[in-house]
Amino acid sequence: MKSDKAHRGGTGILIGAVIAILALVRGAWQPWLLLGVFLLWGLSLLAAHALPRTHQAKSRRKRRPRRKRRPADGGPDISAWMQEPDSVSAESLLLRHVNHRISAYLRSAYPGITWEWEEKRPEKLALSGGTGRIRVFGVSDFDHADITLDRQANITCSMLKIVPLADNGNSAPPEGQASADRQPIDPQVWYEVQGRTVLEALVTDLNSRGYSYLTLHENGDACVEEGQQEVTKEHLLGFPEKTYWNRLVEVLESNGLTAEATPGGIRVSW
Repeated sequence: MKSDKAHRGGTGILIGAVIAILALVRGAWQPWLLLGVFLLWGLSLLAAHALPRTHQAKSRRKRRPRRKRRPADGGPDISAWMQEPDSVSAESLLLRHVNHRISAYLRSAYPGITWEWEEKRPEKLALSGGTGRIRVFGVSDFDHADITLDRQANITCSMLKIVPLADNGNSAPPEGQASADRQPIDPQVWYEVQGRTVLEALVTDLNSRGYSYLTLHENGDACVEEGQQEVTKEHLLGFPEKTYWNRLVEVLESNGLTAEATPGGIRVSW
């Protein structure tokens, strides 16, 4: 639009100048003046058309995004890749965080352990809590574990050894062999994955109410004396047999408790 207006204005000026020269100038100067007027008019047209295009081209070059240079060896542009928006979903990020917590929890008892989920959608477990099964590797006594996540973001773990029924025979073992056929238990591992959470909460509660000791019986019951009666306060799953009590006493004492193995159980005081 602006170039058209300039063209019409320049043409009007040209016509006026030519009429003025023809009317006022006579002799040898008239052709040279007419030639000069036409030359100036041509240069003005050229400037009106060429300069805006040059300015537009420069503006387009400034607005054009610069392409990132590729490495000299033709490899991928790592810096550009790092600046791409993260497409990982919130569920996947949460599951990774839970995976790290589970790994740290398991490695507190088994430093060389690795594991993988056996759940089809572990993301749902990470979001809403519950119990899911994992396969563990690098542990001779166990091959699976049940991981429980509660709504307070606490993690508990039960180590498992899954053996096909055919490998054990179809009949129950003799009574005398029942104890010998049980899987060996590491008291340290048992305390880390099962006993610590229950005992710490129980001791804290009892201490706040004036108690100073409790007794752990062979069946896993944690009992205190109330008057002339012994009352069960908690039950510990997978409590180690008597053959492991001396080692369990050491584990309890290393965690700030005072323990003593007696014929009736382990007396724990604080």
